[in-house]
Amino acid sequence: MKIAIAVQGRFHAFHLARALLERGRDVTVLTNYPRWAAARFGLPRSRVRGFWVHGVLARAVEKLDRGSVWSGAEACLHSLFGRWVARELMSERWDIAHLWSGVAEESLTSLRGTGTRCLVMRGSSHIRVQARLLQEEEERTGFRQDRPSCWRIAREEREYALADRIVVLSTFAHGTFISEGVSAEKLSLIPLGADLQRLRPAPEVVRARQQRLLGCGPLRVLYVGAMSFQKGLWDLARMVRELGTDKFAFQFVGPQPREARAVLSELGGAVTLTSKVPETELPRVYAGGDVFVFPTIQDGYAAVLAQAAAAALPVLTTTNCSGPDLVRDGENGWVVPIRDPDALVERLRWCSDHRDEVAAMVGRIYEHFQPRDWSEVAADFEAACLENLLARSP
Repeated sequence: MKIAIAVQGRFHAFHLARALLERGRDVTVLTNYPRWAAARFGLPRSRVRGFWVHGVLARAVEKLDRGSVWSGAEACLHSLFGRWVARELMSERWDIAHLWSGVAEESLTSLRGTGTRCLVMRGSSHIRVQARLLQEEEERTGFRQDRPSCWRIAREEREYALADRIVVLSTFAHGTFISEGVSAEKLSLIPLGADLQRLRPAPEVVRARQQRLLGCGPLRVLYVGAMSFQKGLWDLARMVRELGTDKFAFQFVGPQPREARAVLSELGGAVTLTSKVPETELPRVYAGGDVFVFPTIQDGYAAVLAQAAAAALPVLTTTNCSGPDLVRDGENGWVVPIRDPDALVERLRWCSDHRDEVAAMVGRIYEHFQPRDWSEVAADFEAACLENLLARSP
């Protein structure tokens, strides 16, 4: 089975490709990373085709004010990458083309009638649901949101229609496609995994967390991810203000987009802010937390939840991500509704007042609630591919 994976960036594509290669599959990754950069993530250079000029242009645009330049640059950059991928794919025969949404339309059109089965990977909820949720968040917070453009919505919906199968990552994301009229038969649900070998802590790290929880110090509340309103920044800020720092220590780790700066500055020294760290530093980051919080408004999966679970952290998250798939309420964490900071505050106060129960939960997570690894994800992906190949017309 010859597989092409086309992604504008990295996302989880590199993890999936590496796991498929380890299973003996013939995989090529088409990305805007240069080959040498992709090799740092374990991909052989011979398995990577890199449109690095696109990557340079995309990063340059990201450094500018998206409100003033992105509307035009988005269409240009996505179409540019999409045309490059389509040319690469048409130069030889493939069994499967696994294409990230937003840059798939050119390949989907070009590959029609060639026998290649095309899977579109959508990393968030259905784009119309995502747009509605962010419009609501803009109205709730008064801050302009980085919402999908009309051009992007129309393009992705054409991609959904052209795809042989749409890959989604959580039951939440699956449900948003159903609600928008997409047939369940067209959807493949393939949850992501975590690098268990790297993220699973040593027993002494777990014991140190349990000892902290049973001591008298503040409860360490950890957030990892982009500090954006889409990830629940408004509710995180309300949570910090309500709880204060007498019994809690807050650490937020991740990129700080322009939209977040005013809100984060209002929190002053109540939160320890750390910029995005390399993946190699994540085990150290997770080791320093007692409870992981992620109040996202919408996420197709939220890989940080699997990472936190692998690191034996109790997880407090929302319904609009993989939380309902990963979390057994009261056993390895808690799931609350979106836009409910009072529920976050109530649960964290409970954690502070019931430290012995949280410490016991940490032990259970370490022993019994580990997420799946990338080899399992690759096996599920292979099964979806084989199912699609069998459905291919002779």
